[in-house]
Amino acid sequence: MIDDPYFPATSMPDPDWWQTLWPDPDRVVKDLGARSGLATLDVCCGDGRFTPALCRAVAPAMVQAIDLDAGELDLARRACADENCENAEFVQADVSDLSLSIAEPQDFVFIANTFHGIPDKLMFAEGVQRILKPDGRLVIVNWHDTDRRLTTVDGKARGPTTGMRLSPKACAESIFAAGFALCNVVELEPYHYGAVFEPTS
Repeated sequence: MIDDPYFPATSMPDPDWWQTLWPDPDRVVKDLGARSGLATLDVCCGDGRFTPALCRAVAPAMVQAIDLDAGELDLARRACADENCENAEFVQADVSDLSLSIAEPQDFVFIANTFHGIPDKLMFAEGVQRILKPDGRLVIVNWHDTDRRLTTVDGKARGPTTGMRLSPKACAESIFAAGFALCNVVELEPYHYGAVFEPTS
């Protein structure tokens, strides 16, 4: 995801420490509920850190990877090609309202490490609601609301500013009015959690 006024402080991190932080994306997506047959949307996919893992987990279903940044989408496309993932499609679009760019109903909507930067979280969630199947799931991977000085990787503080971070409760409250209920929180050590939501209407 590019660093722009729509999604502040969500530019892609250095790939070296990103790999250190997320050494096993396959385990992460499976722990969060990705499984075979789920039509999946990888929102703000960036360089595709999780896209191949999602492709493997939900195959033969398709994964649509969406990002505003064409350069990041090219990297995600390359990552999938390098890992022989043939069930991926790539969409360049603003994700503020996903229903404007995604037509097919989705089983599993996944957004990692960028939700904190979405200015209008309720509008985003309303867009997800419009494309999510009644028994679908929205999964949000967030940094815990920990002081940034304490979330170090390779000896340096990493992640969004302390003030942008959300607890699971605050994350849930930000999208409650869109018709989502928090059904599970998965700890993703050392600094993240995955909040799993189900539609209530």
